Amino acid sequence: MFSKIRMCLMCLSLYMLVGLTCAQESGDTNQDSMIAIRNARIFDGVSERLSEPSTVLIRGNLIEKIGREVKLSGDATIVDAGGRTLMPGLIDMHWHSAYANIPMQKGLNSDHAYHLLIAAKGNERALMRGFTTVRDVGGNVFSLAELTDARLYDGPRIFPSGPAISQTSGHTDFRPSTAVPADRNMPLVYMERIGHVMVADGVPDVLKRTREALRMGATQIKINSGGGVSSSFDPLDVSQFTFEETKAAVDAASDWNTYVCTHVFTDEAAQRALSAGVMCLEHGHLFTAETLKMMKEKGAYLSMQPILDDEDAIQFPEGSFSRQKYVEVTRGTDRVYRMARALGVKTVFGTDALFDPELADKQGKLLAKLGRWYTPVEALRQATSTAGELLSLSGPRNPYPDGPLGVIRVGAYADLIIVDGNPLEDLGLVVDADKNFMLIMKDGVIYKDRLGE
Repeated sequence: MFSKIRMCLMCLSLYMLVGLTCAQESGDTNQDSMIAIRNARIFDGVSERLSEPSTVLIRGNLIEKIGREVKLSGDATIVDAGGRTLMPGLIDMHWHSAYANIPMQKGLNSDHAYHLLIAAKGNERALMRGFTTVRDVGGNVFSLAELTDARLYDGPRIFPSGPAISQTSGHTDFRPSTAVPADRNMPLVYMERIGHVMVADGVPDVLKRTREALRMGATQIKINSGGGVSSSFDPLDVSQFTFEETKAAVDAASDWNTYVCTHVFTDEAAQRALSAGVMCLEHGHLFTAETLKMMKEKGAYLSMQPILDDEDAIQFPEGSFSRQKYVEVTRGTDRVYRMARALGVKTVFGTDALFDPELADKQGKLLAKLGRWYTPVEALRQATSTAGELLSLSGPRNPYPDGPLGVIRVGAYADLIIVDGNPLEDLGLVVDADKNFMLIMKDGVIYKDRLGE
């Protein structure tokens, strides 16, 4: 009996090894291929206007030439954009692969394999919505990132933070209320055991947990500096991690030449994090101008979500603690976006879709909501070039070091979308990717092509 089981496991391991090897060989072969996208009007991720009809030559996974007249060899595959818009692939800077497409109770009571299988399917849908890169800010998805890069799964590039690090009683302390006093001699809760979250108290513990996340493969570190909406025990107004604890995370990340981002809503917690060297504040819906000015001075990024208490609201039970906090947060959305724009704070787009596949499927709709506060080009920069700038802060931890992301220029990665229409005039085109995105390319590989229809 056991010999049969052992044989089955050996066969499965061999199958996976062969699959991985074939995928890697396929990736190597791709480096010599050439694709020319011609007759395209380019939004490069930065400019306020589309280019004149141009040709973009892609060799392997990088853009080699751009111009009105590009000499092509006979080996190049020709893609005729038909005068449509060519733009960079979109970037979601606040994504949770492990949580976006799974109901909360299922997520908290399922094993890690289930999380990753759901995440793989969810990320495939994200890619087909035009999101070619995500910054994953909480969850153990290192294996999914690796297998996506090896092309065993279709999905966006992943910049994984790994486990979100929280203090005891913090935003990602998922212990039940009866699990007190905390006893480190007892087994960790399941979400800690599988590496979705970590709990740390005191400078030595924060240093240790940050270093563990970096050892696991984190491209940046995610901590929690204040209360959250979905968490059961922490009010929004509380500050989490002392200055010294926060500085410990920043120092450990800096030693690995990368940066820290943090979950935070309030001024006091945000200003403490900024003073400690945190470079990206996630959320921020309750900030005042004082904090935003401090962000501007320090060159920090605001990773905010265009959430409102509308038809797309997260469905917390009416009257629940989380519902009350959600309403409070959404009341600040309009005010903070307007101030951030007026002050010139560097802002990136993210969805923070959680525990709801229907909400996750609205990535494009949430991006289009930025049109309430920004021009179309300003909104698109948040999901392209500005997002790419923030990703580059990962330095040598960046898993994609060969070129920039979020832009169309020579040397950039060939993550591209052909749009049927001009998104600089109609931001709503990003809402319906099925209809309006005629071609989706990631890493020089075409994943969707409707141009021949």
